[in-house]
Amino acid sequence: MPLQSAFACLTLFFLLVCSVTGRVASAERPNILWFIVDDMSANFGCYGETAIATPAVDALAQRGMKFTRAFVTAPVCSTCRSAFITGMYQTSIGAHHHRSGRGEVKLRLPAGVRPIPELFQDAGYYTTCSGWPVREDRLGKTDYNFEWDPSMYDGADWGYRQPGQPFFAQIHVPGGKLRGASLDQYEKIARQAESLFGARTPDALVRLPPYYPPHPVIVRDWAAYLDSVRITDHVFGQVIARLEQDGELDNTLVVFMTDHGISHARGKQFLYDEGIHVPLVVAGPGIAPGTVREDLVEHIDIAALSLAAAGIPVPDWMQARDILAEDYRPREAVFAARDRCDETVDHIRCVRTQRYKYIRNYLPHRPLLQPNAYKDHKAILQALREAGRNNQLDAVQAQLLAPQRPPEELYDLAEDPHEIHNLAQSPEHAKTLESMRKLLTQWEASSGDRGRQPEPWVVYDSDMRVYLDALQRRNPDRLQEVQQNIALMKQWAMEGK
Repeated sequence: MPLQSAFACLTLFFLLVCSVTGRVASAERPNILWFIVDDMSANFGCYGETAIATPAVDALAQRGMKFTRAFVTAPVCSTCRSAFITGMYQTSIGAHHHRSGRGEVKLRLPAGVRPIPELFQDAGYYTTCSGWPVREDRLGKTDYNFEWDPSMYDGADWGYRQPGQPFFAQIHVPGGKLRGASLDQYEKIARQAESLFGARTPDALVRLPPYYPPHPVIVRDWAAYLDSVRITDHVFGQVIARLEQDGELDNTLVVFMTDHGISHARGKQFLYDEGIHVPLVVAGPGIAPGTVREDLVEHIDIAALSLAAAGIPVPDWMQARDILAEDYRPREAVFAARDRCDETVDHIRCVRTQRYKYIRNYLPHRPLLQPNAYKDHKAILQALREAGRNNQLDAVQAQLLAPQRPPEELYDLAEDPHEIHNLAQSPEHAKTLESMRKLLTQWEASSGDRGRQPEPWVVYDSDMRVYLDALQRRNPDRLQEVQQNIALMKQWAMEGK
C-alpha cells in the first residue's frame, strides 16, 4: 500500500475511534497521571478527617470529582496492583495470592488480557512509572503477580517524551508505610512532620475505631500514621506543582487513589471497610469542579476511565467500567477478595451494597489474626496481643483475638459503620442474608473466581522459596518463624481446618 494511502487509512481509523468514544474533543489528547499511595485509608480533610490538614488532596477534590464509596477488590498491594493495571478482578486472572508467580512456577495473563500501559503505548502515549522524586534510572512500584514486559514503560519521567506526545504516568509513594512498625520509626516520622509542618500530630487528637484498645502504642502508631498522611499530601502537592511548571496541569487527568486501607489489625489484608474503602479523586479536562459521587465504584475502574479519557476503546474483556461515561449505570454492589498473604493461607470473599456488607469466611476454624510474620512484627499487633493477655480488651476488641471466626458475617452499615454487630444469625435479617449470599455466589461464578480451588502446594512452595531466600538476605531473624508458619499452614490444611 502506498505511504499516502496508509496514512489516510490511519487517519480515518482515528476519527472513527473518536466518534465512537465521544471523549476526544480535539487532536490534543489529555495526559493521564495516576498517583497511587500505599497503605492508606480516606483520612483526608475532604473525606472528613479533622485531626490534620491535607490541602493538596482537598484542592484536587475542589477542582474535580470525589468518590465517597470507592473500594479496592483486594486489600493487599500486589493483588490490588495486578487488578488495576489490567482492569480485571485479580481472582479472574489468577493473581489473587499476594506476591505469587515469583518463583519457578510463573503466572501468565489469560489470552487477550493486557496491562493497560501497553494499550496506551499502542495509542502513541509515552508511558512512565516512578516514585517521587522521579529517578529516570529506576521505575516505581509495580508488584504485579504475573509475567510482564518492562518495555511497556518507556521510562520513569514524562519529561523525556517527544514534543507534543501525551503521557500516561504513574507515581507510586509509600504512604502509610512511612510510619514503619516500631516506636523508633514512629518517632522518626514525627520528627519529619515537625521539620515540614512545624509540629507533629499529637496523640491527643487520635480517635481510634472502637474495635482497637487505647493502648499507648496503638495511639502513637495512629498519630504517626496521620503524619504519614500529611507527608503524602505534601508530596502530592509537589507533583501538582511539577505539572504546573511543565504547563501540563490543565491538560492532565489526575487520579489520586490508595492501593488499600491502613495497615492495621483489621485493615490491610481484610475485607472490612478499613481494609477496602479508599479515597478516589479525579480531576482534569471535562470534569466539573466540586463534584461528589456517592455511588459504589471499584478501584479497577480507573483503568477503563483512563483509556476512555484518552480516546482509547475500552476492551470487551475488561471488567472495569468507565465510571465517567455519560451512559454509565451505577453498580448495585462491589466485591472484594482476600487470599494467601505471604506465608499465610486464607480465603475470604465479600459483597458490599450501599447499606449491607456480607463476608464469607471459607476457613472459619482459623483465627482472624492467623500467624503472619509481616504483621506479627508490628508493634501494634504486639500491643494488641499484650492487651488481650492482660484482660484489657472489651468484648468488641476481644473479637480480634478469637480462636475462630464465623463462617458468615452480615453488617448493616447504616446502623453499624464499624462492622461490629454480626447479623448473620438474626432472624430479622434472614432475607437480606440470603440476598447477599446470592449476589456473592453469582459474582464468584460469573467472574470466574480462581480462588474457588486451593492453591496447589507446588505453587505455594515455589513462592515460599523466593520469600525465604529474601528473608535470608534481609531479615534472617524471621526465617525460622516463617518456616514454622509454613509448616502450620500445611498442618491445618491436612486437618481440614
